[in-house]
Amino acid sequence: MKRAVILLSGGLDSVTALAMAKSQGFDCYTLSFNYGQRHDSELVASAKLSKLYGATEHKVINIDLRSIGGSALTDHNLAVPEQEQQGIPITYVPARNTVFLSIALGWAEVLNAQAIYVGVNAVDYSGYPDCRPDFIAAFETLANLATKTGVEGNKLSIHAPLINMSKAEIILQGSKLGVDYSQTVSCYQADQEGKACGRCDSCRLRRQGFEQAGIVDPTQYKI
Repeated sequence: MKRAVILLSGGLDSVTALAMAKSQGFDCYTLSFNYGQRHDSELVASAKLSKLYGATEHKVINIDLRSIGGSALTDHNLAVPEQEQQGIPITYVPARNTVFLSIALGWAEVLNAQAIYVGVNAVDYSGYPDCRPDFIAAFETLANLATKTGVEGNKLSIHAPLINMSKAEIILQGSKLGVDYSQTVSCYQADQEGKACGRCDSCRLRRQGFEQAGIVDPTQYKI
């Protein structure tokens, strides 16, 4: 069976990408990161979702991105914005997707996997430069230049199936595949039970997505 490494954050987008990879016949290996984010509720969710959707193996890699700072998600001295921001917001984590994809690439090479799936989105997103199609295309080029697998002619593909979809379209697609979004955690500042703040940018985009999709929002909010 063809294999894929799935970057699984525990959020709405990444679990939809996992469900899509599964539906396309991939043997899925899920990968999450404990990178010093504000809460570990998303890691609990990712482990649960990986098991729920039948991943062959689930790994959590520890990387302390707090040591470089620069983001409200890794530096508790910076507040998570609760109003819509212009430009690249303070919740952008410098080089995060580059680092995550690089480690996923290493595991994919070890597994002799044919693909990496990542749930980045360039339509309903928060202005992050590493969620754009140009970045994904550039990383795929890098992946096939920088690995033994690529040099030997076994092309590895980076799949970003959500990249041109709206949040509502993502939710509708996942719903068709049977995704249980009540098990996901998207909030930037969720509590230890995974309950969402309802005020951050991620919560706002998620709530709008369910409204536009005409589907009841199953998110558990703190208030």
